[in-house]
Amino acid sequence: MQRVAECAVRHARNCVYVNGVNGSVLCRRYSVLPPARDEEEKAMLDRMLRVDHAGEYGANRIYAGQMAILGRTQTGPLIQRMWDQEKKHLEKFNTILGEQRVRPTLLLPLWNITGFLLGACSALLGKEGAMACTVAVEESISEHYNSQIRALMEDDPERYTELLQIIKEFRDDELEHHDTGLEHDAESVPGYFFLKTFIQTGCKAAIYISQRV
Repeated sequence: MQRVAECAVRHARNCVYVNGVNGSVLCRRYSVLPPARDEEEKAMLDRMLRVDHAGEYGANRIYAGQMAILGRTQTGPLIQRMWDQEKKHLEKFNTILGEQRVRPTLLLPLWNITGFLLGACSALLGKEGAMACTVAVEESISEHYNSQIRALMEDDPERYTELLQIIKEFRDDELEHHDTGLEHDAESVPGYFFLKTFIQTGCKAAIYISQRV
């Protein structure tokens, strides 16, 4: 019975009520978001989804680069586990962008190359270098997700319930990756703080650009 009730609530959320003689109800399926209230909300959500997709795409390319160097070492399975989670994140945002008809950033070809190179170059420093890169990137992504969560909560948390759930889940995964990097000696790589600052500066620039292009 509880399961039936939950389905009924979900179905009700997906219904658009239309004024008419018979008070008709038009029901459509919305996986994450209802129709935008206006052009301003549409633009805001498009920017948010576009940059989240770009971030997950870039993270995938970074782990691909790390696996190209360290895939056959003892660190390979650890990197693969984190990469598998990132693949799920990217797959979800690919689906959302398609359903919401949101154009991905035009800079995906650039993030493809730079992400892979960042992952490979950090891995050339050894396990510690790869983990330092992971800490820097995942910290930046989780902070960005937190800012989105705050914005959606301040706006209308009930309206964005499903999107908030997705972002929070992915944020928690990123924090787990961040902590994993620290647990596997990220801070022991020479020049750790310089490397971390350099990578996070690049991440912030990528976030800013991907929202707009």
